[in-house]
Amino acid sequence: MGGILFDLTTAWLLMLMAKCGVNLVGSGTLTRRPVPWVAVGLAGVAVAGVGVQVCWAGAMAALDDDPRRRGWWRVLTSVFLQNGGVFGAVWNLVTLAVVAALAQWFWGAPLTLGLFAAGVLLPQHLDALLGLREHVTDPRDFAGSSGATYFLAATLAAGLLLRATTRTDRLLALAVPAAGLALWAIQGNEHGLVAVYGFLLGLAVLPLFGGGPALTPRAASARCPRP
Repeated sequence: MGGILFDLTTAWLLMLMAKCGVNLVGSGTLTRRPVPWVAVGLAGVAVAGVGVQVCWAGAMAALDDDPRRRGWWRVLTSVFLQNGGVFGAVWNLVTLAVVAALAQWFWGAPLTLGLFAAGVLLPQHLDALLGLREHVTDPRDFAGSSGATYFLAATLAAGLLLRATTRTDRLLALAVPAAGLALWAIQGNEHGLVAVYGFLLGLAVLPLFGGGPALTPRAASARCPRP
């Protein structure tokens, strides 16, 4: 039962962040937006990673991020491996594609890639900075794309907080770090802490580099697609 609750709350957090992303870019504009090639590329590499696992029994040992093994590449290659079974792999691939698409439509392609890379690389450095045990803030368990996906999704919640003009959207955005901290404190769910990190980075990045245009009360249905 505990495992089921953990999975449900983890999925709920992702759906909460995805809702922030949809509100941010405008639900009425989704079908008119250009193909999010960054999302296509990231999802394609992740699918290829699963294919490598299926075809090569030694893929996990060679490419995961187990700290007992050496290899500078592991922190990168491990993101595109999956170790949550068939359902977990499908969930990770689908959510990566959806979140990356929303991110590209708001942040643009270069920033989306940069923020995704931050979600891959920052957790291990934050562990050391905060004096936490190794991998405590990294939900990948040595492999999996969920950590970077939740990190990237949380930047959209930060964007919604800074760009929204309605109280409802602001409360929705603030629910993300609050829920993330609660999941981490109550369940030890590292997805929650990673979401907090992504949210904070999004707050820092948006004033410096910008994103999509500011929202208005009619933005969900009236804003023009961003190239």
